[in-house]
Amino acid sequence: MARNAEESLADLLGGWRSAVETAVPVVAFAGGWLAGDRSIALGAGLAVLGGAGVAAWRLKQGKRPVGTVVSLLVVCLGAIVALRTGRAEDFFLVRVLTNAASALAWAGSILLRWPFLGLVVGTLLGQKGRWRRDPALLRAYQLASWVWVFQYLVRLAVFVPLWWAGQVLWLATAQAVLTWPLVAACVAVSWWVLRRSLPDGHPGIRHPSPAPSAGRPAPEPVEGPVSGS
Repeated sequence: MARNAEESLADLLGGWRSAVETAVPVVAFAGGWLAGDRSIALGAGLAVLGGAGVAAWRLKQGKRPVGTVVSLLVVCLGAIVALRTGRAEDFFLVRVLTNAASALAWAGSILLRWPFLGLVVGTLLGQKGRWRRDPALLRAYQLASWVWVFQYLVRLAVFVPLWWAGQVLWLATAQAVLTWPLVAACVAVSWWVLRRSLPDGHPGIRHPSPAPSAGRPAPEPVEGPVSGS
């Protein structure tokens, strides 16, 4: 049962197809750059074509238009930056910046008691803000969201030195490796943290419990990462 729940959470957050779709423009850029004797123009053109193809496929499959447009925009911005600077590694600069911004945004959402993991899963489950009225579930989402902050920090720890050293092929490889494998690990660990953080007898993420009565104080939401014992 836990395995099925974990898989459903992975599906809610995108699944392996989303990771493959994200990797297509990156592989296209690296392949074009290499095949064209380090031609940024060829790499950028193939990346945009790959991104446009993925966007068309997503729309055909009924994926959310906003997410599709944002993904294509990231590819186009990366291509423009690389063409303007003349540095192939700068194609990945936008991704470096978006990972840094994502880490800050996720951490901020936790501290503000609006953890993004709860927002994403709660919205996809049609709960709107009901999950926030469950103190135990809110606290569990806060704890599990730190796993996603760590995911972005791992990417930055890999991407930044490679970008600084101008390692284009290694950047493309890292982008491919740190998509679905890292996301899959993040889903598994965050789901484990989420389940372990809920008290015994809690009905689970699909059934938020009402806030406890005034005579029973609610558990305090966490304000930061919990250190291991």
